[in-house]
Amino acid sequence: MDGNSVSGAARHAAFAPLEDGGRAEVVARRLGEAIALGLLGDGEQLPSESELAAQLKVATVTLREALSALRHDGLVETRRGRGGGSFARSPADASLARLRKTLRELSVHELREIADQHLAIGGTGALLAAERAGEEDVATLHGLVDQLESASAPGDRRRADARFHIEIAAAAQSSRLTRQEIALQAEVGELLWMPSSEAILHRDAVAEHREILSAIEDRDGQLARSIAERHIHRGIERLIEFHLRLAGA
Repeated sequence: MDGNSVSGAARHAAFAPLEDGGRAEVVARRLGEAIALGLLGDGEQLPSESELAAQLKVATVTLREALSALRHDGLVETRRGRGGGSFARSPADASLARLRKTLRELSVHELREIADQHLAIGGTGALLAAERAGEEDVATLHGLVDQLESASAPGDRRRADARFHIEIAAAAQSSRLTRQEIALQAEVGELLWMPSSEAILHRDAVAEHREILSAIEDRDGQLARSIAERHIHRGIERLIEFHLRLAGA
């Protein structure tokens, strides 16, 4: 498995039964996150409506309403006739103006709370991945580091970075950690890779990903956790600095 593939564990988390209600907006958010983060590739066919509704444990009518919302947002295309169905469509990268507006509207307190949650999820995921990761997990992570290193566009870097952290949680063999990592990446990932003011410097991110992966391969959970937490903390602190500059502009 390489960096272009999605592990079965990560895909399972994307389609896991919903725990926070069967409302159409919740279903749309879950599927939209998976598409935006590259867990569902551009042009990839979604399961049939009945199969997907069963996987998510929601009513078919609820799923149809969610798919309608995703079509409206340009994240899903539905084709009729033979070979038809619903297909994922990768979103266009957000404009710098929208990202700056989003960051400006967040408070320092909210950003620190995101950091606290991400440190807990990402650090624990790295610790457990060092104990539980298999050969395929490690191969996937190597592919994602290479993918991040070769990526030039902010959107491609964001997706490779997000996928790396999501696959670490998947390698920890925890659906709950994986789901929470997906939600965190969907919430803050675009901001961390904002064009011209990246909170995570590209070369530093590649180097730190390789350090985390090396510790996972060496089965050194405490070191993997420490490096992952440092990596996450550095990104959020730089994001807070940029937020304060925007607020004072």
